[in-house]
Amino acid sequence: MSRRANIEWPTLALIAADYMLLALVVWNHAILPWWIILPIGSFCAALHASLQHEVLHGHPTRSRILNEALIFVTPTFWLPYPRYRETHLTHHNDAHLTDPERDPESYYLLPEDWNALPGLKQRLYRLNNTLAGRMIMGPAISIIRFWSAEFVAIARGDAAKARAWAYHAAASALTIFLISGVAGMPLWQYLLLIAYPGIGLALVRSFCEHQAAELPEHRTIIVEASPFWSLLFLNNNLHVAHHLRPALPWYQIPAYYRAERETLIRRNNGYLMKGYREIFARWFLTPKEPVPYPHPEWLKD
Repeated sequence: MSRRANIEWPTLALIAADYMLLALVVWNHAILPWWIILPIGSFCAALHASLQHEVLHGHPTRSRILNEALIFVTPTFWLPYPRYRETHLTHHNDAHLTDPERDPESYYLLPEDWNALPGLKQRLYRLNNTLAGRMIMGPAISIIRFWSAEFVAIARGDAAKARAWAYHAAASALTIFLISGVAGMPLWQYLLLIAYPGIGLALVRSFCEHQAAELPEHRTIIVEASPFWSLLFLNNNLHVAHHLRPALPWYQIPAYYRAERETLIRRNNGYLMKGYREIFARWFLTPKEPVPYPHPEWLKD
């Protein structure tokens, strides 16, 4: 594997291309039909989320300040980047993957917490465990759950979270100014056609990224995806490879995966999908699995 470059030009070029294409769509919103704005705009918004993920792992330069400045404008308004960075790096403690209490990116609930939910919330959570539900309702559910917990923590005096949300407010204000003030696109239209569906598209990756399993190394998926999804997710569909080599830039992951394919498949006990078409076919309208964690005894101290 080649040594890391001081500047990773493919990532830098992709950041520029993503912003430029999104800006082109927003600037020309008045003459473009919605069925052009929605797929291109949401793809750009979801790709930006993947680029944020790349940046928090230390790309595309060796300067954290510069890297974070490159993705400061936030197309989705979803997560404050400093909080995303913190929670995602916590998620990379593989021993705690899928643990409802220790993994910030777990979609499971402890059985006792599940049993305490009213019936309507249980139905919503079950729907959220279908791919259609995750794409349509998932953004709203994620925003409500995450934001409410964050604002409660801030009200109780959590200064670090308050600073993260101040950062997010500045990034969002700049984005809104560019969208509505410069390009003249109504904010409601942007949210409806670009930001919200962009989050829904990004959530396709995390839908079955991890599963409950007794051994932590069996909890992370490999999806051998088409070029469309591989680019959108910056090859993190090969998720075992990413968890083993989190500092590897996105464009080097496929070569690493090809070289280690059989070893990686043995490592994750064959948790492998032959593309997102298989995932859509299996779970678009069918829950992937129950929401309550199936075997709490697997969650080690």
